[in-house]
Amino acid sequence: MAQPSEPWAAPPRISWTARILGPLALIAAVIAFVVVITSSTGGDGSSSGTKQTTERENKGEIPKKYTVQAGDSLTSISEKFGISVKRIERLNPDVDAQTLNEGQVLKLH
Repeated sequence: MAQPSEPWAAPPRISWTARILGPLALIAAVIAFVVVITSSTGGDGSSSGTKQTTERENKGEIPKKYTVQAGDSLTSISEKFGISVKRIERLNPDVDAQTLNEGQVLKLH
């Protein structure tokens, strides 16, 4: 069994930059976490400031088809009718969310 050559040697010293940068990195990570959380909730605890509706609340109000208007996105359409973007994408697999055109018809049911 090999013995250390200098068992009385002091542990290596930590440089002053490591002593400063370690805690600063931790503080930066905590601040980044807080910023991400507050930006995803709109800063006031509500979920990004949009009206929260569920598909059940809008039952009967959701049309079977929707004609895309100027400025519409899948997100705005999903918020308008209270259905998920995933559902719209699932019902319209041939539609590219990046190239919605005014007058395009989307299935919502």
